Amino acid sequence: MPGPGITVYGCEPDEAVLFRELAARFGVTLTVTEDAVSEATAGLASGNRCVSVGHKARITDNTLLALSRAGVRYLSTRSIGCNHLDGTYAESVGITVETVSYSPDSVADYTLMLMLMAVRGARSTLRRADVHDYRLNETRGKELRDLTVGIIGTGRIGAAVMARLRGFGSQVLAYDTRHETSADYVPLDDLVRRSDVVTLHTPLNADTHHLLGRERIEGMKRGAYVVNTGRGALLDTEALVAALERGGLGGAALDVLEGEDGIFYEDHRDKPVESGVLTRLRNLPNVVISPHTAYYTDHALRDTVENSLVNCLNFASRKQHWI
Repeated sequence: MPGPGITVYGCEPDEAVLFRELAARFGVTLTVTEDAVSEATAGLASGNRCVSVGHKARITDNTLLALSRAGVRYLSTRSIGCNHLDGTYAESVGITVETVSYSPDSVADYTLMLMLMAVRGARSTLRRADVHDYRLNETRGKELRDLTVGIIGTGRIGAAVMARLRGFGSQVLAYDTRHETSADYVPLDDLVRRSDVVTLHTPLNADTHHLLGRERIEGMKRGAYVVNTGRGALLDTEALVAALERGGLGGAALDVLEGEDGIFYEDHRDKPVESGVLTRLRNLPNVVISPHTAYYTDHALRDTVENSLVNCLNFASRKQHWI
């Protein structure tokens, strides 16, 4: 008997190679498209009760409804978070939504890289070197062993960041609603007040939106740094920019940004960027910005593809209603 059919949306070439390789092993029939899931492309899922989607674009309620009408009953998003769609609405139209897990080391490694770039003033150094100005920065960098790092969110990624910081000799403070590690957990306001570096690794939801808001940003140590490889809206970007422009903070390293949809993952060299906040951040020499790329490793890709297929198969075995 043939295996279940799965439509894979937003599938990049290297993803497609892995999907086809693993689908053959699992006995899965695939429909693969580079197009993002939308009302216009929902018909590609007809006959398949499961879809796998990317995280790069917002999935509207109308798209979810179109998928439901096409017979979709399960959606696997190839991401740790699912704030790019409304899971409650999906459930109301008969679609179960699940995320995937992948190597936390991809994001943890990148977080440490951004942290080091921030505290060593790497952006300013590299910009000077690009124009053959090899003078040293006016401000000396800092060593992680001399700093207290506050980790907000101690799930798989936060715990992996914590493990790496031990090798640098940093003092680590942690905040989470669940204490799942042996970290030194403190109240969030205490962490913000005491940390030289604050790094964000908690999921984005209604409770964590602007978790690092204006009041907490203003309560940070003078000269402290903010690192965000979680989700842009975990921090109040306007408040962050204001604090950086006033000189109250030492810098920031951001792999995610509020309003990144339609900007990140696109080539804007010949068209304007419609984001005043991003423009202000880019004008600051002590801010590093990258386009939501911390997860982007070959190991994480294989994990993501395999776990997306496994999730679909597990759903199929539970429901046993594939066509």
